[in-house]
Amino acid sequence: MTDARRPPAPRPPARAARPTTPARPTTPARPTTPARTQAGARTQAGARTQAGPRRPAPRRPAPRRTRPLGRPGVRLRGGLVVVLAVLALLGGRLVQLQGLQATAYADQAAQQRLRTTVLPAVRGQILARDGSVIAVSDDARAIYAEPRTIAAGVCQPGAARPCTPAAIAAALAPVLHLDVAALTTTLTGSRRFVYLARALEPAVAKQVQALDLPGIGTLVESRRLHPAGELAANVVGFTDIDGKGAAGVELGWQRLLAGVDGKATAEVDRAGRVIPTGLGRTQQAVAGRDVELTIDRDLQWDAQRLLAAEVAATGASDGSVITMDVRTGQVLALATAPTFNPDNRAGVSGEAMGNKAISEAYEPGSVNKVITAAAALQAGVVTPDSVITVPPTYQVGAHTVHDAEQHGLEHLTFAGVLAKSSNIGTVQVAQRVGPQGIYDMLRAFGFGERTGLGLPGESRGVIPTPDNWSGSSIATIPIGQGVSATAVQVASVYATVANGGVRVAPSIVRGTRDGTGQLTPVAAPATSRVISADVAAQLRTMLEGVISDQGTAPLAAIPGYRVAGKTGTAQRVVNRRYDGSYTSSFVGFAPADAPRLVTAVVLQGTGAKGYFGGQVAAPVFADVMSFALRSMSIPPTGTRPPALRLSVD
Repeated sequence: MTDARRPPAPRPPARAARPTTPARPTTPARPTTPARTQAGARTQAGARTQAGPRRPAPRRPAPRRTRPLGRPGVRLRGGLVVVLAVLALLGGRLVQLQGLQATAYADQAAQQRLRTTVLPAVRGQILARDGSVIAVSDDARAIYAEPRTIAAGVCQPGAARPCTPAAIAAALAPVLHLDVAALTTTLTGSRRFVYLARALEPAVAKQVQALDLPGIGTLVESRRLHPAGELAANVVGFTDIDGKGAAGVELGWQRLLAGVDGKATAEVDRAGRVIPTGLGRTQQAVAGRDVELTIDRDLQWDAQRLLAAEVAATGASDGSVITMDVRTGQVLALATAPTFNPDNRAGVSGEAMGNKAISEAYEPGSVNKVITAAAALQAGVVTPDSVITVPPTYQVGAHTVHDAEQHGLEHLTFAGVLAKSSNIGTVQVAQRVGPQGIYDMLRAFGFGERTGLGLPGESRGVIPTPDNWSGSSIATIPIGQGVSATAVQVASVYATVANGGVRVAPSIVRGTRDGTGQLTPVAAPATSRVISADVAAQLRTMLEGVISDQGTAPLAAIPGYRVAGKTGTAQRVVNRRYDGSYTSSFVGFAPADAPRLVTAVVLQGTGAKGYFGGQVAAPVFADVMSFALRSMSIPPTGTRPPALRLSVD
């Protein structure tokens, strides 16, 4: 048997070649060097030999076209510039805050925790000429609140100490006698400081401090007191709630009386309590100076008493009394009625708190005739013995002049014209002088100008210039109508006549005193010669005739003394028209032959119970002058008045 041959074993199939991975479309092929190309070729050839025939590679998809990304470098640089600019701004602001303005902001921060308290200067006293006190400042307390501090407080539950506005108000209102609801509203809010009560007794402040309320404090202040009550109240005036002068001497001499306030600054915590070791500084206050008046306490009291009684007796609306030293111009008494108590001004009208002796300009009436007489004597157009024929009436243009009493044809001396207060005779003499001469003499005596007392609210009065006179002005102005003046101005006219024709400006303040009591006198008052000494002597003698039995004011006589003066009775102008009432006045001086004092009495709104100056004002003059002569120990001269020829009938 023949062996059969095996068939040859089958060759295993060749290993299929691994498909190649397509190249990344976004990564471009790197350029190859020759060596690398040959090596690659060998590698590929070997792979092909081993793997057999290579399949065709799958076709690569075409890369998708995208929008260009622009220029990223520009954006990066721009962003960098913006960042740097912001950093520069922040850095500059930091330098400004911590470098240039560091002190200012530090001070502002410090101020938020600092509390400054004013240390009021002690206000100077107002004294009478003898040193007695008329106005003085007393120790007082003010209660204040800090609503901002109250609002910032943290109220602990169940705390015994009140801390809300309502709780604080409920505890504080009974002590201060305030309404709880209104006080609650005051304590609520963001205000830093508010007064709750002023000018309190120190004992009340102690009660408030004992409550230990947050945001509530006390301040030391002063209040003005007047030991003599109404004495010279209209001269002294009063202060406001802050202690500043509001009227009279208090206002006119505010700068010297007030002094200079000090201040104390302390660092406080959030609750408003002073930090003992905190920042603090104190500037001491400078006390004000005392002001010493020319007012004589006793004369002032007597003048006020007598004036008030006469205003009540005559039904006058108000009145004034002025007493002056004719040689110095010092006002020894300046009384007005009605008056007031500066310590209790509730319900008092502003009119009553004013000073009508300097502020009320009125038509003076016949007391003005002394100025006309001075002008006539100074011009030489008449003498005291010149005879004036006085008819029953006298016509000046369209105006008819009458005397106070009806009479027939009279022949009076010029002294008689003044003594009997003849309007007709005065107008006739004034026509000889002329408008310019009358006007110049009015101005020389001080009409139309403030007297210089230094008190606020003083009136100048009204004097029309000659070019503004009407056809009847020569018949009215010489007898005291159509012209206005104050009581102090009128008193100054008679003081000038009494002083030999030399006008001394009135004054109300003698000087000021420092803390040691040293007196610094005020500047000497201005003086000027108005009329000659001879004319002044003639007028003094003529004015004595007014007090005689033949004159208009025998009720002004003072036993043992020679008295000179003049009555005035003028229709009163109210709201630019004559209202039917009168201004009644008397102004005189004594002793007539050696004058020392002058007193003016002016009553406004008389009529119902008498209105002639010789009836209602002359008696007040006699009483005031009598007291003044005795009080100042001025003796009678012991001489007898000369016999005056008043008429030639």
